[in-house]
Amino acid sequence: MDFRILDASAFYAGVPFRSSDDCYTTSLVYEEIKHIKKNHDALGTLLETNRLKIREPDSESIKAAIKSSKDTGDFPQLSKQDISIIALGIEMKGQIISDDFAISNVAKNLGLEIRPIMTKGIADVGKWVHYCPGCRTNHTTGTECPMCGTPLKRKLLKQIS
Repeated sequence: MDFRILDASAFYAGVPFRSSDDCYTTSLVYEEIKHIKKNHDALGTLLETNRLKIREPDSESIKAAIKSSKDTGDFPQLSKQDISIIALGIEMKGQIISDDFAISNVAKNLGLEIRPIMTKGIADVGKWVHYCPGCRTNHTTGTECPMCGTPLKRKLLKQIS
């Protein structure tokens, strides 16, 4: 892999500052992290040397990322920045560097390569389901059971490999 797609956690962990690989991110993520090492202008140096490239995913990739995140049930946990990173991963088929579990789950469900930084990463991949611990019914969304009013909980239905 000769390039990586970085979410904000990769910048906070210092990945682009200690790697010779080309790195990509989106303008949404860049706006979120541009204060990092501002005194040393480290991000400016990465941009000037072309080791960090800011690229926007196309609308089809964004739609695919949103659809997939809704299919897995991770959509409510994802920010616009997270969706943009998944979309860029879809479009470029690059290795995504992230410690975010929701990004990892969606990416792995899409067959994308993801690498954690400061965690072990996710062990299980699957789809989230909302369930009622009171009447034991499953629901696609919501925070409260429409049948009995009990607060819904979430659990991961693991994919069988």
